[in-house]
Amino acid sequence: MTWRPLPRVDADSRALPLDSHQGYLLSRLDGTLDLPTLAALTGLDEGELAEMLRKLVALGAVIPEEPLTPGPTLPAPGPTAGDREPQGEAVDEDAPLAAARAATHRQLFEHQLHARPMDERVAQARVAGEPELSAWCFDPMAEVIRAVLENPRVGPVHARLIAAHHRTAAGLEALGGRTAFTNDGGVRRSLLQNPLLPAGLYRRLWSPRRLLEQYLVATSRDAPEQVRAMARDQLRASFNQRTGEERAELILTTEGRCLASLVGLTIDGHTTALLCRRTYVSTLLIQNIARWSAAPPQLIAHLRRQDVVKRNAPLRQLLERHPNAS
Repeated sequence: MTWRPLPRVDADSRALPLDSHQGYLLSRLDGTLDLPTLAALTGLDEGELAEMLRKLVALGAVIPEEPLTPGPTLPAPGPTAGDREPQGEAVDEDAPLAAARAATHRQLFEHQLHARPMDERVAQARVAGEPELSAWCFDPMAEVIRAVLENPRVGPVHARLIAAHHRTAAGLEALGGRTAFTNDGGVRRSLLQNPLLPAGLYRRLWSPRRLLEQYLVATSRDAPEQVRAMARDQLRASFNQRTGEERAELILTTEGRCLASLVGLTIDGHTTALLCRRTYVSTLLIQNIARWSAAPPQLIAHLRRQDVVKRNAPLRQLLERHPNAS
């Protein structure tokens, strides 16, 4: 059996003269991955990988094992991959490398794990270590995903895999029940890119967020149309429940682009007063408000007094034709 390198727990990697490649490799070591698996994850051939490991051993970052080729298996480490994952996140993965890791784990699931009976898959997912734990994140059954989330080794990386690749509402709801994971930015981004994101989970996670954040989801090119539609519905549901300051912030920050999603809604006196206190110089903002049928008469009158409107005949005409123009 090949060597499964393990970092020294007493070594401070930040104090060592590591380059970016060595730092990334060290962050992936947990005593459960052998050389072929590490080679697949890092894109290195085994000879180059072995040389990097020799340097890490010489620097005191990795427990030595002679030889660095096949040898006896090291005892199981104390902290697991999942336990150390938040520290590993300090070394960011670029998108191609993250995609390569996901492809490797998907292949492991499809070629070795997928054919096993359901009961066996659930039982193994509950206690698996790496690389099988990451591979179980690709199981299409919600029961297996629940078992993965019960695994004491599970960490943010596994939650991101589930958020990005799982396709059942029950499995995603199980992930949504873990606050430690849904607070992770990578998990939230992956959920927003998942076309099967349940509407209830979206509302639970994004309804407390500011209107501007909800608007950004509703207009994100990275989110599928199903998710953008949920975001637009949530934005409309939240708009009249928020303070005048937050509503005014949304209109001003987006230069009125948000108003196209707010057709049929109105603003209260406080929001109107906040908008009327400003001097307007953006023709785009004025145009968008002028095209919003719910713009109150006080705001239309305020806009007509702005210097930029007085100098711009098309803007004046647009405001004069507004149904609330006096």
